[in-house]
Amino acid sequence: MTASFGRRLRAALDAYGPLCVGIDPHAQLLDDWGLGQDAAGVRDFGLRVVDASAGRVAAVKPQVSFFERFGAAGFAALESVLAAARAAGLLVVADAKRGDIGTTMAGYAQAWLEPGAPLEADALTVSPYLGGGSLAEAIRHALPHGKGVFVLAATSNPEGASVQQAHTTRPGETVALRVTRDVVALDDSTDPLGSVGLVVGATIDRAAFALDDEVLRAVPLLAPGFGAQGATAEDLRRGFGTLAGNVLASESRSILSAGPDRIAATIDERAARYQEVMGG
Repeated sequence: MTASFGRRLRAALDAYGPLCVGIDPHAQLLDDWGLGQDAAGVRDFGLRVVDASAGRVAAVKPQVSFFERFGAAGFAALESVLAAARAAGLLVVADAKRGDIGTTMAGYAQAWLEPGAPLEADALTVSPYLGGGSLAEAIRHALPHGKGVFVLAATSNPEGASVQQAHTTRPGETVALRVTRDVVALDDSTDPLGSVGLVVGATIDRAAFALDDEVLRAVPLLAPGFGAQGATAEDLRRGFGTLAGNVLASESRSILSAGPDRIAATIDERAARYQEVMGG
C-alpha cells in the first residue's frame, strides 16, 4: 500500500528539518549562473539545485512558470528536473497554483499527481478561489496515490490580504478560514499529519486571517516568505509556535543567489540553522 503524502512528509521533516529549497530559474539567476536564457538553461539550473539539495533537505519546490515560459521544451526540462528530484529521494512540490472545477481539476491532478505521469510530483499547489469544494476532484485523485496538495489560504503577498482576510456570512469566519475548513474536510486521512496542506506565508499575522493553532493542528503547512522575503529561521517558531514541526519553510533567492559553487554549502548552513531553531 502506498504511504500517504502526510506520512512521507512527516518522515522527511523529522529526518531533515523544515527547509524546502525553491527551484526558481528566473532570468537574472540564469545570467548570474552563466546559463542560457532557454530550456537548456533552466534544465541545467534545476538539475544543479537538485544535486545540491539531495540528502540535505526534506523537499524542493520547482516554480513551474520559469520552465513554462519556454513552451514545450521548457516542460520537457521540467520533466527532467522533477524526475531527478524524486529519484534523489526528495519530496517534490510542484508550485503551479492550478485551480478549476470538476473534470478540469481532475485533469490537473492526473497531469501532476498521477504515478508515472511525465510531470509527476509528490504534491501540487492549488488555488481555491472558485470555492474550496472545487478542489474535491483533485484531492480525491491525489490521496489514493499517496500524493498531496497545498491550498492557497493566507499568502505572503500584500495583495492577498484584502480577499483572504475578508469575512464570510458566518460570524468570525474569514475567507482563509472557510477555505481551510472546506478543504481539510476533504482529507479522509487519520494520519497525525494530513495530506491536504495549506500555503500560509511566513510573514503574515495568522490571527488576522483567523487561522489559529487548533484549526491547523494536523495540517501540513507550506510557508513561503523565508529568506529574501524577510522571514528568518527564528520566525518559524515565532510565527507558527506549536505548529512549527508541520511547516515546510520555503527559501529560494536567498539560497540560489549563492551561485552554483556555493549552493550546497549555503543549503547546509540554512538547514543547520533551522535544525538549531527546532532544537534538533
